[in-house]
Amino acid sequence: MYTLPKIERFNQNVLSKYHIYNSVFITLPFDAIDNTGVLLPLFSEVCESGFKNNWSPKQIVDFFADKYLDKATEEQKIDLMFRFIQYVERQIVLFDAIEDAAFPIVNNLEGRGSLRDIKEKTEAKDKRKELIDFLETFNVRTVLTAHPTQFYPGSVLGIITDLTEAVKVNNLIKIKQLLAQLGKTPFIKKEKPTPFDEAVSLIWYLENVFYQTIGEMMQYLQKNIFEGNIIENPIINLGFWPGGDRDGNPFVTPEITENVAKRLRTSILKCYYFDVRNLKRKLTFNEVDTIISGLEFKLYRSVFYSQGEVFITLEELKNELNIVKQIIIDKHQSLYLDEINLLLQKITQFGFHFASLDIRQNSKIHNQVFDDIVAFLKREKELYFPEDFDSMSETDKMEVVSKLKFNLNHHFFENELTRSTLDTIKLMREIQNDNGEKGCNRYIISNNESALNVIETFAMFRLLNWENPTVDIIPLFESVDDLQKAHEIMAQLYQNVAYRNHLKERKDKQTVMLGFSDGTKDGGYLMANWSIFKAKEMITKISREYGIKVIFFDGRGGPPARGGGKTNKFYASLGSTIENQAIQVTVQGQTISSNFGTLDSCRYNLENLLSAGVANEIFNKDENNLTESEKAIIDTLAELGYKKYIDFKNHPKFIPYLEQMSTLKYYAKANIGSRPSKRNTDDQLNFADLRAIPFVSSWSQMKQNVPGFFGVGTALKYFETNNRWEEVQSLYNNSLFFRTLLENTMMSLAKSNFALTAYMKNDPEFGEFWQIIFNEFLETKRLLLKIAGHTELMQNYPDGKASIAMREQIVLPLLTIQQYASSQINALKKQSTFDEKLVSTYEKLVTRSLFGNTNASRNSA
Repeated sequence: MYTLPKIERFNQNVLSKYHIYNSVFITLPFDAIDNTGVLLPLFSEVCESGFKNNWSPKQIVDFFADKYLDKATEEQKIDLMFRFIQYVERQIVLFDAIEDAAFPIVNNLEGRGSLRDIKEKTEAKDKRKELIDFLETFNVRTVLTAHPTQFYPGSVLGIITDLTEAVKVNNLIKIKQLLAQLGKTPFIKKEKPTPFDEAVSLIWYLENVFYQTIGEMMQYLQKNIFEGNIIENPIINLGFWPGGDRDGNPFVTPEITENVAKRLRTSILKCYYFDVRNLKRKLTFNEVDTIISGLEFKLYRSVFYSQGEVFITLEELKNELNIVKQIIIDKHQSLYLDEINLLLQKITQFGFHFASLDIRQNSKIHNQVFDDIVAFLKREKELYFPEDFDSMSETDKMEVVSKLKFNLNHHFFENELTRSTLDTIKLMREIQNDNGEKGCNRYIISNNESALNVIETFAMFRLLNWENPTVDIIPLFESVDDLQKAHEIMAQLYQNVAYRNHLKERKDKQTVMLGFSDGTKDGGYLMANWSIFKAKEMITKISREYGIKVIFFDGRGGPPARGGGKTNKFYASLGSTIENQAIQVTVQGQTISSNFGTLDSCRYNLENLLSAGVANEIFNKDENNLTESEKAIIDTLAELGYKKYIDFKNHPKFIPYLEQMSTLKYYAKANIGSRPSKRNTDDQLNFADLRAIPFVSSWSQMKQNVPGFFGVGTALKYFETNNRWEEVQSLYNNSLFFRTLLENTMMSLAKSNFALTAYMKNDPEFGEFWQIIFNEFLETKRLLLKIAGHTELMQNYPDGKASIAMREQIVLPLLTIQQYASSQINALKKQSTFDEKLVSTYEKLVTRSLFGNTNASRNSA
């Protein structure tokens, strides 16, 4: 049977269904005034036609009120706008559920990038042995972070799940019931979640999606690649930041970390319990039935009656199941052998830890903590510590610090930061004892600026009597300057005798994390991406020289401005000059729910990441390597883009524009996450302390998406005006890396809508600044269409383009309301006296509108 093109499958199974079910939704009476659902489509039409006619949001709202509302007061208009926002939020949920339900129809789960595709390609090219060798050491690690970009409370996520299942089978009665429930369920979180709350929310995905998906993927590889043998290498594994990420989050305490680790262990034991219970119904034969009953009882007690006590060890669980497996093979014709192998593979995969709880802290905090420790060591008479330590060179300091031997376990530090930092390190050892080494064996140093930052952290472990810590200490390089000197820092570390001995204990492996978000905020889109690519090349080179296998961990996620977009294509494009030991990537917020929220989408995206690693090593190892002349072209583009972005960032109106015209100051008011929106507590906005997520999100809310494109048009134009266009055109045609880079910029442009803020060009203070942004947008769009040979953005991804267009259409009324309220606030505040209560109401309107816009864009922040 003929398979319809992807866009037609999308139109039939997503767009058409949305229009049908939305027509049901807007007729449901949710409030005393039941005409909200009737008025919203009319308001949406006025918004669309108004922006085409260059109207401001105020003109649109006023026109709508005059035409459709009977002499409404401002209070009545505001009340209706709040109700419009509530409707739009729920329309987005409906669209999400329909799109999730259609995922396996729109996307080919057995096509390019799937495990089946990997198997067939390796067989066709006679590379089965190379594939097995590669998979015995390679892994994909998705790390779930607590970064706050998901506004749905748990109750709404539950409705989305149920709605998705109802849409799959077109159960109209159930759908109508769930839409009615959705209309009456609050979307607002009255209080900020704690880090433990965030952890519990994400553990839902571990239990209900990742556990089953990863288990099935590993079983496929076991049966089709590894000839039925249990795979010892956990090819797909999970990382976890909620409860361990202390950077800038004062609410993450050692107690929280301990509770999250316990919850992770209980959750995986619960998954094993349900699997064993299902096996018990099948394994009703002599000998095995009593073993399975015993396992079920011990797991049940550990999950439901334990209060922290576990009544079975990991080894006991494995051994008992292996005994069952052998009896089944020997005496019962291998009946249900697949199910036993699947559970054994899951246990090998997840242990008693489920996901590895990473600890992260900022180097600036470590500096304070270590200064406190040094002051104590200087006072301590039993230990020689050089008095001139502070004036020593960095190399000499590293030498002293790496050799320190002292037991701080019983010393009480007055400084709470010092105490909690050391307590967290002690706790890592306890978690390893309870959950296994993988339970908590990575310590990430964010804002890492020197080799001494790493050595000081390493020393803190040893000063707590952990001589050979079973922990990977991971520097995170974020700013453009830090990325450019990262390889020099790694060389210093490799030369330090004590640290090199530590790496030998860690199997000569060193993980290095590279952050996209702050790099983009710091240096713009092109420079951030290119700096990371070059840093990876240089770190790979220096690591190979010292006999170290470097593993890169990427702080990606969400939109292109934060390193997201077509992530798997980036990894498939890197070539042999960048070490390919693993693909490790952060995912957060609505990227978790959109990319990994269902069994189908989770499988699809994990398989694509694994496929990217395989393709890079087995099929295209040297094909994607950039030539020196190609690198020189990207160098020039990055430098030109960087200069344009830095000039823009240094514009005197840059900070005032963000403060007064964007939604930045409202972001902290939304109870979305436990983490503060900036690292400092001052009222004044300090750009260096501003977090990347609210920074990117603020541009996204205005539909300007500056971090995802600014400087790209200027850089490309240089080649056009200097008769060098053929060079960048050839680069685009031949380099997957460069093409992916620009395709992700096209996504940023496709999600922009400058008609929304066009009224700002007439603002006496910010009009010129708005025009700078718009001009760069136009130039970037023109030249990207030229280099791609397209007439429309994302022309080669018609289904993605259609999804974005529909989401933007749904959210347009909400955005109009946001800009209307924002402009009213600014107008009122310019008056000598103004109604503070009215300003406060408008501010609530702006804050309220943040939710739907972020959720609609799915990877907007």
